[in-house]
Amino acid sequence: MIAAPLLGMDACRIFFDGTFSTPRLDHPECVTVAADGAVWCGGEAGQIYRIDPDGGHLEEVARTGGFTLGMAFGPGGDLYVCDAARRAVLRYDPDGGAVTEFSAGPPGRAFRMPNYPVFDTEGWLYVSDSGPADRPGPGVYRFDPSGRGEVWHDGPFTVANGLALEPGGGALYVAETFAHLVTRIAIAPDGGAGEREVFAVLDAMPDGLAFGPDGALYVGCYEPSAILRVTPDGTPAPLVHDETAHTLCHPTNLAFRGATLFAANLGRWHVTALDLPAWADAS
Repeated sequence: MIAAPLLGMDACRIFFDGTFSTPRLDHPECVTVAADGAVWCGGEAGQIYRIDPDGGHLEEVARTGGFTLGMAFGPGGDLYVCDAARRAVLRYDPDGGAVTEFSAGPPGRAFRMPNYPVFDTEGWLYVSDSGPADRPGPGVYRFDPSGRGEVWHDGPFTVANGLALEPGGGALYVAETFAHLVTRIAIAPDGGAGEREVFAVLDAMPDGLAFGPDGALYVGCYEPSAILRVTPDGTPAPLVHDETAHTLCHPTNLAFRGATLFAANLGRWHVTALDLPAWADAS
């Protein structure tokens, strides 16, 4: 049972409604923000979309030929996309328009379902690999800029999903969807995986993670349709909860642009935006 949320649903708005747009926004799982403020997301048929910073226009810039999951911009400006159907991390060049394979997994450990990518400040890419929902499995992988990778943490995780790097880069947070929790893995000085601990136990199915300007961890929950706010001591509280699953409909990945939080809605055809109150803006 979700407790009373910190904000009402009137705090949320539909940033872009792609229900009847051309092209149609096809059940977005992922969302990320580019350096110019544009909002990028993906679709179930491998679409890669760009939405203008003001939410006024949607463009389909490419297709992967698969099923687009998480995405993140790399240090050089290329977009890295996890593709469930192709079982690979792909790289999209916004200037040339080419989609190429970055990695299908480390040597001897092919991806089963690459789910979410996140970059650290040194250009290393961390990728979650989701196993089957009915049993724990691996894992989190790490890749250098050339695509050479390794098993960074073998888990087991009960469906490793969204990832977020702690402000300052001292730890990686992993949403374990079917365990209803978020785990924290310290990053050792040499970049290796350190101690793993349970950070937050949730009455929900966490999917996407993003740190806000206030230092809190925000969690997009596939079920129920809610976004949680977790304080640095691991205490969760619902930020918003859409009991009708309309403005928020099975939200998945999250991304911030300043104090504005964007949420992808796997259950519908739009991206939701929420402006955090002044008490949450530490920027």
